[in-house]
Amino acid sequence: MKTLIKNANIFQKGKLIKGEILIERKKIAKIGGIIHITADKIIDAKNACVFPGFIDLHSHLRDPGQTYKEDIVTGTLAAAHGGFTTVCAMPNTEPVTDNIASVEYIQLRAEEHGSAKVYVIGAITKQSAGEEIAEMATMKAGGIVAVSDDGKCVQNARIMLSCMKYASNFGIPVIIHPEDYSLAGKGQIHSGKVATKLGFSGIPGLAEEVIIARDIMLAESAGAQLHIAHISTERSIELVKNAKDKGLPVTCEVTPHHLVLNEEANLSFNTNTKMKPPLRSEKDRLACIQALKEGIIDCIATDHSPHADFEKEREFDLAPFGIIGLETAFPVLYKNLVQTGQIDLNRLIEALTIAPAKILNLPGGILAEGKTADLTIIDLEKETLFSAENILSKSKNTPWLNQWFPGRIMCTICDGKITYLDSENG
Repeated sequence: MKTLIKNANIFQKGKLIKGEILIERKKIAKIGGIIHITADKIIDAKNACVFPGFIDLHSHLRDPGQTYKEDIVTGTLAAAHGGFTTVCAMPNTEPVTDNIASVEYIQLRAEEHGSAKVYVIGAITKQSAGEEIAEMATMKAGGIVAVSDDGKCVQNARIMLSCMKYASNFGIPVIIHPEDYSLAGKGQIHSGKVATKLGFSGIPGLAEEVIIARDIMLAESAGAQLHIAHISTERSIELVKNAKDKGLPVTCEVTPHHLVLNEEANLSFNTNTKMKPPLRSEKDRLACIQALKEGIIDCIATDHSPHADFEKEREFDLAPFGIIGLETAFPVLYKNLVQTGQIDLNRLIEALTIAPAKILNLPGGILAEGKTADLTIIDLEKETLFSAENILSKSKNTPWLNQWFPGRIMCTICDGKITYLDSENG
């Protein structure tokens, strides 16, 4: 099977270069210039750009256990619709992904039914209860790419140190959801002026920062590779910068919503603005953008967190935390950061492709001959509407519902196979 992509603007080495791409089986056979060959399928990418397939280090696919919210089929369809060819599945499933049987179930389901590659992240502790080390060694042998208790945070420093030492022995990266429960309490939104105005209990930035400071020190002592999920405050960024300046193997990610929205969004009482960590102050948001530009923040991750309508359509303090993100990530960031001149297109693509690939040593992230054919074709001029009808995720919990955004995913190709094709290109 040969697929030829013609008339494309191909993203290579930070530049868009006019050319064509020939895909044979799962690989990029040839790239650049005009390719004279008879292909089984021709894709005309006129006026569009071809980027490496996006890589998400942080998705909640809810499978097994909460498949009324999402499952591997719909979650990876949503990923393909958003231009993602690789997603990493967090372990807060039911049951928790803390053993080899759970890992193999997700891998098998993804291999048989997925529209994107799914890499499994195993739990740090059994049942993510923060009390006993999970079966890291057997899960690593079974293919996990990292461990995390995301959605929960190990509160006991002694246990966390033991987990990090164990993970370090097997070369397993540790991903943390930094949250000190005693400081976060029952907070609903960021502890700031909006929380005071609305009468909500707040989650202070300190709840995140204390754990980041602790776990950087623990990781240094244990010799562990540490990755910090969904960073959200200026002081957290300073802690990461100091660790990097010391040469420690510490990386971090930021979500699209923490780059684009601030605590003012909560004034609408829209439960789709409720997430953890909460939307922070404008000062924190701007600090995240600057840190992303400078490379202190390594990559962008969606923290795709689907919830059913009946769960989100209730009183604000009863609604669960989280929003979907796989389908909205690129268009929202392109409109709000690239078109406004805050971040250039090159840095955005890097943060969605090669940067996350490097953190967990995943394949992909670049377009080159001989590499796996993971790519996404985007028309930057055409717009996308995020309506309940065209969102492929089972859940529709996004603050950008019924809004138009530039940057339309026209086609996604994973392992040389078309996993999403816009209806206009059908």
